[in-house]
Amino acid sequence: QVQLVESGGGLVQPGGSLRLSCAASGVIFSIDSMAWFRQAPGKQREWVAAIFGVGNTNYADSVKGRFTISRDNVKNTLDLQMNSLKPDDTAVYYCNSVMRNGQQFWGQGTQVSVSS
Repeated sequence: QVQLVESGGGLVQPGGSLRLSCAASGVIFSIDSMAWFRQAPGKQREWVAAIFGVGNTNYADSVKGRFTISRDNVKNTLDLQMNSLKPDDTAVYYCNSVMRNGQQFWGQGTQVSVSS
């Protein structure tokens, strides 16, 4: 079992920045990869960014160049630095972990709202 708790969401103006954090606890040594997803009102949950065991990262085209995913294996946290935010980035952001056996865990989500 892995427990994931997100923080750092809030209201920001277009062009602004936010940094999300996800604190992981439990059987974290069995985590293979971690990712951020988001779900906007009335839309399906979509993948945003992922980081893999050796530190490789991958991003959705919609956030590439604006968002940066990082993982601190000492603090057991997963961060998402979001710059140049747009109204379309408004969503609930979820932290996700995939274990070596394929099992997935999710956090409860944190709201990000981009509006003037």
